[in-house]
Amino acid sequence: MARVRDRYVCQSCGNVTSKWTGKCDACGEWNTIQLEAASKSPPGSMAFSTPSSTPVQDGGNVIDFVSLTGGQAEPRRFKTGIREYDHICGGGLVPGSTLLLGGDPGIGKSTLLLQICARLAEQGLPVAYISGEESINQIRLRAKRMNLEGADLQLACETGLRDILTSLSKSPANHALIVIDSIQTMWSDVISAAPGTVSQVRASAQELIRFAKQSNSALLMVGHVTKDGQLAGPRVLEHMVDTVLYFEGERGDQYRILRAVKNRFGATNEIGLFHMGDKGLAEVDNPSELFLSEQSGDVPGLAVFAGMEGSRPVLVEIQTLVASTSLGTPRRAVVGWDASRLAMILAVLDARCGLNLGQHDVYLNVAGGLRINEPAADLAVAASLVSSALNRPLPQNTVVFGEISLSGAIRLVAQPEARLREAERLGFERAIVPSTSETRRPSSQLECIKLGDLNELVAKIREI
Repeated sequence: MARVRDRYVCQSCGNVTSKWTGKCDACGEWNTIQLEAASKSPPGSMAFSTPSSTPVQDGGNVIDFVSLTGGQAEPRRFKTGIREYDHICGGGLVPGSTLLLGGDPGIGKSTLLLQICARLAEQGLPVAYISGEESINQIRLRAKRMNLEGADLQLACETGLRDILTSLSKSPANHALIVIDSIQTMWSDVISAAPGTVSQVRASAQELIRFAKQSNSALLMVGHVTKDGQLAGPRVLEHMVDTVLYFEGERGDQYRILRAVKNRFGATNEIGLFHMGDKGLAEVDNPSELFLSEQSGDVPGLAVFAGMEGSRPVLVEIQTLVASTSLGTPRRAVVGWDASRLAMILAVLDARCGLNLGQHDVYLNVAGGLRINEPAADLAVAASLVSSALNRPLPQNTVVFGEISLSGAIRLVAQPEARLREAERLGFERAIVPSTSETRRPSSQLECIKLGDLNELVAKIREI
């Protein structure tokens, strides 16, 4: 038997080297390589067992192949009763699925988990809540503050993976949901490394996922995030799970955004909106009203963008300020949008429309703390910039969407009808859209102003 050698593992990316170095060659991070003893378990010990396989002489097993069309019905989802959460998951929790929830400290991850567990327990479903960060009394105090102390939950405070799996397997109840808070606190005795290291996180997650698949229980794990907002631990952790959710928002703000960046059982880039109060997280009934300010009167530099977050149309206000500067290099401050895309829009306005915005300070903010990623916001940003530069406010009750090319042309975007329906539902009267858009207006009350390039947009704003 070969001697087990120690190895050096990068705690940022999981790269393994034979000796210690100050800088990781794979990810370029400094002081992230730590000594970890190699696992003594043989390769493949974490693999799923296949009882129906037949052993052969060479030591391997013959697996059974099945056809794509089978008679097995689609698994029944567990609806938590929290509408926003069920919407993100694609309609509820799938038995045997694994979810990874990440977010900044104090953002409300444990609060949301406790509410989900309480809702499922109210339906008579067995739920296990295992915490490696809080004591039982701390969880009970939070439940009492949220008026959830009557929920029939099975609580445990443990970090040993072997004890957790043994207790779950010998429990008389087949748990519908198992919560692990958090995966960074779990440790396996077959890995000679400290809890939270790459080896421990990967091995613990793999064993928990294997148990969830075999027991047909939904598994929800909490993951810590780094200073950059990414989930800590190996990147393979996100590939192992079925769904990855991120909690966004500021700790001092009362609103929280739950975003799905990966979902094998639903649409990605879906968002759920919550309001943090004394009794926990409450759902926001109308997301569009959250991202629209209550500014009254005509103000230059304001434009309402009709965007799409997954399958949900959301109206959000874009605010810009173009001001003269005495500095040699003008400032560019961007919140909620891509700074490089703002530089591109400014360059197109200068080159194609003759607006000298490159010599001005430009500030851009997306109201409500939402971050916009789709290129359909180009036209709304351009309209806001031109409105601020010319000091001419856009007409009220107007939404804008469209993509801008480097030639200054306004391009078609996806799902224009869903955007217009949401605008009409909220009482908007007109929409500025690409001329190539073959949109069918929801009703004759919504006026569509079709533009072909940015010069037409500038001319329209000058006429106001």
